[in-house]
Amino acid sequence: MSTQGGTKAVLAALAANLGIAVTKFVAFLLTQSSSMLAESIHSVADSGNQGLLLLGQRKSASPPDEEHPFGYGRARYIAAFLVAIVLFSVGGLFSVYEGVEKLRHPHELESGLIAVVILVIAVGLESYSLSTAVRESSKTRGDRSWWQFIREARAPELPIVLLEDLAAELGLIFALLGVGLTLLLDDPIWDGAGTLAIGILLLVVAVLVATEAYGMLVGEAATPQAVATIRGTLAAAPGVTKVIHLRTLHLGPDELLVAAKIGIAPTATMREVAATIDGAEEALRASLTVPMRIFLEPDIPRDALPRPAASGTEATSAPA
Repeated sequence: MSTQGGTKAVLAALAANLGIAVTKFVAFLLTQSSSMLAESIHSVADSGNQGLLLLGQRKSASPPDEEHPFGYGRARYIAAFLVAIVLFSVGGLFSVYEGVEKLRHPHELESGLIAVVILVIAVGLESYSLSTAVRESSKTRGDRSWWQFIREARAPELPIVLLEDLAAELGLIFALLGVGLTLLLDDPIWDGAGTLAIGILLLVVAVLVATEAYGMLVGEAATPQAVATIRGTLAAAPGVTKVIHLRTLHLGPDELLVAAKIGIAPTATMREVAATIDGAEEALRASLTVPMRIFLEPDIPRDALPRPAASGTEATSAPA
């Protein structure tokens, strides 16, 4: 997947979150609402996360060197894992702490109407960021469900921005409910409940992001569709009798390692073997748009080897 769509979504989210964070902090200072404070920290954490994603993209573009012959593509996965840590610690744990404290020691809101107006504005800004992420993701999602897209995507930026923006929208709704019920029922405990709900939401999203990032860091194969395309392309290449073994690994979101053992006719000459490998590599590069590092090992399948002729011994009698 090209990084262009992911970068556009990240930049849109960064711009929205910076503006929202400033607005929420002002609202918190005016209202002393714990929900507003939790949402302010949430937006600051999200802004830092987008900065991490952009930094990971920049580092991943560094050319290979002697110590990193396969390049720095996994820097984007490391950035995604750091995003999960920031969401969990700065966003989720802080909000849960604030929510519990507010439930234990509730205090009255000041200028609650200002908080409601600010939250409504924030919902509009966050909707812009979410719509951008949805639009860019739709270009590569195909006919997969949104959950399948998040689970199967090998580029971390769009799934993370989608999850963050969705959590931000839900968090704003929780904050609106908390502040609104506090004003309506004149009971500040609802503000604490809204803060606690925001914290739990962020913890859940952080676990989802960490799970996906962990799988990418450990090393994930190409998608089943890509593996099927690679196998079919190799099997159809001139001179290839069968695909004996196939292994794939994402070196980064935009680079794939392909290692395969391919069957060659036992009568093929060295020149024909070399031509077969070159043709198979060319066919692979034409079948997928993602850059690939291809390693093909020629072999003669066991079922293609001539079977040894059956030998038997006849009993003979020694002359008298």
